[in-house]
Amino acid sequence: MNKMLKKGELVSLATGLTRPSRDEAEAAVRTLIRWSGDDPDREGLVGTPDRVVRSYEEFFAGYDQDPRDMLQRTFEEVEGYDEVVVLRDIRLESHCEHHMVPIIGRVHVGYLPDKRVVGISKLARVVDAYAHRLQIQEKLTAQIANTLQEVLQPRGVAVVIEAAHQCMTTRGVHKSDVTMVTSRMLGAFRDNGETRREFLTMIGRTTV
Repeated sequence: MNKMLKKGELVSLATGLTRPSRDEAEAAVRTLIRWSGDDPDREGLVGTPDRVVRSYEEFFAGYDQDPRDMLQRTFEEVEGYDEVVVLRDIRLESHCEHHMVPIIGRVHVGYLPDKRVVGISKLARVVDAYAHRLQIQEKLTAQIANTLQEVLQPRGVAVVIEAAHQCMTTRGVHKSDVTMVTSRMLGAFRDNGETRREFLTMIGRTTV
């Protein structure tokens, strides 16, 4: 039986979890400001809880999106095209689930169509839908690749992510200019070395 929602409560599409109200979220931000040692009622901070909550609505919009729905419309009139399709350098903006600080980088997506293709903007939308959730890069890479493979059912999917994690660059070990690279190869990109090399060449890499 579904729990009756209180006024102002929302349910996350991605997780099915009930969210606190906006007032509760703003109160939590005020608590963190006080915990940091400052006064949430001073002029410079009085509007901060509202601004933070509105920012979170943008940062974590992926919890209200279904990436699989984004891939439902495909096209078969491709004049027999059966080569690799690559969208490279998709800007990545996500947040680390361990420290809730930014992960900034780029995503390269490739797939080998099997009779049908999808609009290229949909590939970027799938990346954003998963990126705009609390993430670790390994899981994000797998989610993007697995979704494309399951919905489009191409002959193969390749995803490479290159990103900097501010949980490492601005805290902890404080190592700047460090990039983490992850990849997931499915179908032809895993089984066929030539197809994999073609994809890597197209994104400007020799290996991952």
